[in-house]
Amino acid sequence: MSLAPYACDPSLSRGRRFPEPPAPTRSAYQRDRDRIVHSTAFRRLVYKTQVFLNHEGDLFRTRLTHSLEVAQLGRSIARPLGLNEDLVEAIALAHDLGHTPFGHAGQDALNDCMAPFGGFEHNLQSLRVVDKLEERYPAFDGLNLSFEAREGILKHCSRRHAEQLEAAEPGGVARRFLDRTQPSLEAQLCNLADAIAYNAHDIDDGVRSGLLTLTQLQELDLFERFRREALQQHPDLDQPQRARRLLYEAIRRMLSEQVYDVIDATRAALAEAGPVSADQARLAGPLVRFSASMHAQSTQLKQFLFSQLYRHPQVMHTTGLAQQVVRELFAAYMDQPSALPADYAAQADRPRSVADYIAGMTDRFAAREHERLSGRKLL
Repeated sequence: MSLAPYACDPSLSRGRRFPEPPAPTRSAYQRDRDRIVHSTAFRRLVYKTQVFLNHEGDLFRTRLTHSLEVAQLGRSIARPLGLNEDLVEAIALAHDLGHTPFGHAGQDALNDCMAPFGGFEHNLQSLRVVDKLEERYPAFDGLNLSFEAREGILKHCSRRHAEQLEAAEPGGVARRFLDRTQPSLEAQLCNLADAIAYNAHDIDDGVRSGLLTLTQLQELDLFERFRREALQQHPDLDQPQRARRLLYEAIRRMLSEQVYDVIDATRAALAEAGPVSADQARLAGPLVRFSASMHAQSTQLKQFLFSQLYRHPQVMHTTGLAQQVVRELFAAYMDQPSALPADYAAQADRPRSVADYIAGMTDRFAAREHERLSGRKLL
């Protein structure tokens, strides 16, 4: 792998919280990726919601398939930019490990429950998973990932939580939220690949669910341009029985255009800033970016999905039930700690241990557990 000077070089990694001898055949970031893939939290992602709950259909995206798509897009962009593909892949595969069941609905409900106890942030929870909650190694809690992987996993963080992390780990992964500097270019890339992936696959899942139509999507400049291009080259896609192929072809072209746009815009930003090391790139402001025109089109797409899909009455109905499940689970465990597994019940900070337990649940386990404790089946 030929790395640009501004890429993260594993030989120059800031290391792990618990020193370990290097692996004989893998770089530090390859080792991070492998530990993530073998983790329990990663396997749980297959039964965690992206937009549609796991039981609503076998072909909708889950947190696992979303993470794989982010990793694929991330590597496709990283290679022509000379960034470290292994680090991009590790961050992409781990970025949603802390997500609750039921997607953002579950996260919002758990944050409300935890408001008197410090709140809940899924990015902070992802870091907590790899730093503490995974139990696979005899010498330490967590996965003991490299600084650079942990830095990328902590995509967002409130100032209050950043100050708490900084007190526990001076100069660590939360420092940039206090200094207002940037993470590595690889982490910046994962943030953008995340947005590209979910915009595209939420269109696909929205149409598959019947909540979005191709006619509605024609309002979007970014989608409509490629729908027309696809029809010009393949006029037979205008037939009703080939509508899904038309959708796939428009999305494929849309994804490719966004990838090429990021590569071109980022190259221009790097040429202007001129960083000659990964640390210089962190000080140069956000460098991995869309062009201005693509940013505007991507924003339009996000706004469309928010109003037409995420706030669709059918989605909102399910969201309300999912939030009720999370809230009632939290209340039940707080009132009856004996209902928790013994290792969670034994922890001194009961609210945080309850949040850890609920956040680690899959959709179907949370629904079953709620039914067991309440005697009611909501989902």
